[in-house]
Amino acid sequence: MLQIPLWNRILIVLVVLSGLSFAMPNLFYERVERHNDAAAVIEATGVTTEENAAALAEWPEFLPSTLVNLGLDLRGGAHLLAEVAVADVYETRMDSLWPEVRDELRDLRETIGTIRRIDAPPGELHVRVSQPEGLPEAVSAVRELAQPVVSLTGVGASTLDVRGQGDTLIVALSEAERSATDDRTMQQSVEIVRRRVDEAGTREPTIQRQGADRILIQVPGIGSAQELKDLIGTTARLTFQPVIGRADSADDAPGPREEVLPSLDEEGVFYILEQTPVVTGDDLVDSQPSFDQQSGQPVVTFRFNSTGARAFGEYTSANVGAPFAIVLDGEVISAPVIRQAITGGSGQISGNFTVESSTELAVLLRAGALPAEMTFLEERTIGPELGADSIAAGELAALVAFAAVLVFMILSYGLFGVFASLALILNVGLIFGVLSLIGATLTLPGIAGIVLTIGMAVDANVLVFERIREEMKNAKGPARAIELGYERALSAIIDANITTFIIAVILFTLGSGPVRGFSVTLGIGILTSVFTAIYVTRLFIVTWFDRRRPKTIEV
Repeated sequence: MLQIPLWNRILIVLVVLSGLSFAMPNLFYERVERHNDAAAVIEATGVTTEENAAALAEWPEFLPSTLVNLGLDLRGGAHLLAEVAVADVYETRMDSLWPEVRDELRDLRETIGTIRRIDAPPGELHVRVSQPEGLPEAVSAVRELAQPVVSLTGVGASTLDVRGQGDTLIVALSEAERSATDDRTMQQSVEIVRRRVDEAGTREPTIQRQGADRILIQVPGIGSAQELKDLIGTTARLTFQPVIGRADSADDAPGPREEVLPSLDEEGVFYILEQTPVVTGDDLVDSQPSFDQQSGQPVVTFRFNSTGARAFGEYTSANVGAPFAIVLDGEVISAPVIRQAITGGSGQISGNFTVESSTELAVLLRAGALPAEMTFLEERTIGPELGADSIAAGELAALVAFAAVLVFMILSYGLFGVFASLALILNVGLIFGVLSLIGATLTLPGIAGIVLTIGMAVDANVLVFERIREEMKNAKGPARAIELGYERALSAIIDANITTFIIAVILFTLGSGPVRGFSVTLGIGILTSVFTAIYVTRLFIVTWFDRRRPKTIEV
């Protein structure tokens, strides 16, 4: 007999109502968006203003407030494709390794004589020794500094490639370590870009790695690509470097492993610094704007991790009375004299800061420095007017597709076509409910996926209805014909939708950007279509049949 258990009917109704409740806020998009923005500000600051309270009251708290986020092509915003100079990190690694190599070689003075670091190609460390006959022993000693490569592809490999050539010790990163370093550099770059974009309060940015050394950045709602570049391009590279002396101009030639940097506050003042920093901003764990207790001027306080605190404490203990420079993005903020050992792991940066500039610097230091230079290969600004046109075009396409499918189903299958059309309407609502629930971003290709789903959603119903027709021709009763129609069409429905779903998964896995947007809505549409065709439409038919008990049916 044609039966659906009561618990099954209740479950189907609850699933449909839940999906529609999550989709409903999208009908009041601007009101809900203002409500969500106000709630986020209140949660972040703990302060409720009249404006935020009014925005919060625009949408009831007991109702769902999830929204489908609009992508770059629908809201407007900025698009950037950046290339990361991953090779720059090799040189930084060699600079940071030099103190350890120097200390290791100093213990071998009787064997190798004096040592001196000389100029080398980028990414290599060259050390000349005065007694070349002791070079093999130096190579062995420096190799002890190597560590196992931390990566799945470099298991068993060493981080350093150490060799001797004449009277020169050559140290470089191994191929396995370079590959692992590239991966870490890209991961760090993506994370830092994400932090900086998030600090600007933008909605649902798309920040993802593309290929070996590129990052795709799409930020809806931002004014221009230049504004986004300015936000991302601020490096906030903080270092603490020993001071050798002062220079008359930037053209003065420094010594080996030295550099000349200008003062940020004192015009015409230049400092000669050691290139290798004592500590870098990478060792910072916190940075906050504050005020100097004596002068009352804005300052930025900072706190090191255990490694940075130990290195900073050891240096200041050994160099009391000597100056050291605090360098930010290639400019000396200040060059104070070390009065006493700083062993607490914290300190402050003072300068001609305003409250706004100290807050901005603290934010940038917390976000961290980009590990390597980024070059913007592609930039594009999409205005909100173009986004509104895209939304209008997408709505028109969806409505035309919807109307065509409804007319076809009703003309072809009569009352059963009406049931299928009602299920199709619920299907679209469920798609938006799922998109809202998972916080997905809807793009123009995503709308194309929904339009395609509308056309495909009735395929399952067509299979069932045609099967019911066949069973009616075989002199089966209406109830038995409907039951057999669903049973015998089920395998074809599952096979067709599984193969399409596999394609959607492949598109999502291998694709990026617009392709992923299309695959997400297509995949969700397949799942909701199968649910509405097998369960919702059947519930409509069974409920109608229980009430009318027709002797015959017209499909």
